[in-house]
Amino acid sequence: MRRSMNQPLLECEHIGKAFFGTSVLRDVCLSLPAGSVLGLVGENGAGKSTFMNILGGILPADAGEILLAGKAYAPRHAGEARAAGIALVHQELNLFANLSIAENLFLAEFPGKRMLPPGWIDRKEMRRQAAALLADVRLELDPQTCVGKLSPGQCQLIEIAKALQGQPRVVVLDEPTTSLTRQESDHLFEILANLRQSGVSIIYISHNLADVLRLSDRIVVLRDGQVQAAGPVEQFDIDRMIHLMIGRSLEALFPSRSAPAAGKVVLEVRGLTQPKVVEDIDFELSGGEILGISGLMGAGRTELARILFGLDPYQQGEIRLHGVPLRPNPRECIRRGMAFLTEDRRQEGLLLDANIAENIGLVSLPHFASRPLGWLQRRQLLERVSELAMSLSLRCQHLQRQRARTLSGGNQQKVVLAKWLLHGSNVLLLDEPTRGVDIGARQEIYRQIDQLAAAGAGVLMISSEMEELVGLCDRILVMAGGRIQSIVQRDQFDRHALLQSAFGEEGPP
Repeated sequence: MRRSMNQPLLECEHIGKAFFGTSVLRDVCLSLPAGSVLGLVGENGAGKSTFMNILGGILPADAGEILLAGKAYAPRHAGEARAAGIALVHQELNLFANLSIAENLFLAEFPGKRMLPPGWIDRKEMRRQAAALLADVRLELDPQTCVGKLSPGQCQLIEIAKALQGQPRVVVLDEPTTSLTRQESDHLFEILANLRQSGVSIIYISHNLADVLRLSDRIVVLRDGQVQAAGPVEQFDIDRMIHLMIGRSLEALFPSRSAPAAGKVVLEVRGLTQPKVVEDIDFELSGGEILGISGLMGAGRTELARILFGLDPYQQGEIRLHGVPLRPNPRECIRRGMAFLTEDRRQEGLLLDANIAENIGLVSLPHFASRPLGWLQRRQLLERVSELAMSLSLRCQHLQRQRARTLSGGNQQKVVLAKWLLHGSNVLLLDEPTRGVDIGARQEIYRQIDQLAAAGAGVLMISSEMEELVGLCDRILVMAGGRIQSIVQRDQFDRHALLQSAFGEEGPP
């Protein structure tokens, strides 16, 4: 029998948690009726992920009580949480790149082969069940495909499919749309609506406040580990949530941008082609300009950036950096002033077991080496690292003692950006620079990007958020199927036409 929507399925009373004497959750109370959606919002470091990990059995609570369907709930590990019907979808992907989709989906428990010794895997049944889960999230992929061949967005949908196994009672999603296109996000929302109708409760954690308002029945706002406000969604709008999250109002998210100065061309691309990846790419990027790249997943946006930075090959075409031909490789690109902020910060942007200061200073070490012996000027380096950390509102306990692995996803992104800001690059390739970053910190990142352009740098910015591109860019280059569909000037920005162009239809001139 399905529980009444007014009867709490999950109740949390006075939950507390501290790390090394620092409180990260204090007296957190909330309830979740069956078949409802609770939007949980707050800045990076507000305690959202810690609360999620307590529910998922990854961390124990230091104080308080949790009731699930009226019974005490205190899972000792993630397996107990799953068995109780609590499913987590983490912001950071937890997939093995060398295994197939099906193997990743069933790592916790493989389908066994009947009438054979224990330990045998029924691979036919595993593929059948995997195909059904993939269909639930509308991924048309062979279950035997290696995960290492998939895009970040496809991996995110596989994480969601994994969470839907075993008919969960509560699904907790942490930034589930950061790697998804708008169309894929809409598909996800349809999945959540179906879950809700079947009585599943959902905790939806996101920095996309418009999505939170769209999906939620109730909203809880956290700041510094405490509940600032909780109530029906009708009591909230975006302005109120922002004020509760950061303690102040945001008058304007995007900095005012005037028409860019007529700077010299800093990056020129002609006829760039890698079959089945990008085709006949032509564009120029000028100093002082922010050029956005829009497109759906699979359009070739990230692939183009990786080719420009020398991470992936290309078959034909020409790249010129500051007027000089470039046959890109990462070392040469860095030497000549190009930076690449990757969309996959954990795998490609960070040394997770190095400390924060080491990560920020990684690219710039030669700049702080004294001549002729090359001794590292640690004091000067740390001073600059500290300045950048402060300007980006980086939340951490200690720059030299804390490992990058221990930071929240948004703060990890700030470390990657700080690394390139310290290097002083004058051509920046930014792939989803605000992915997983809270609303308050986004404004600071936008300000930094604007200041880079104002100082004469050329910025090529890939983003899945149309509002971000329209709010910040001077031009938008729209890609579909590996080709450029249109290049649109700021005074011609039209969201509907840009989206049409991204689908490969006739778009802006």
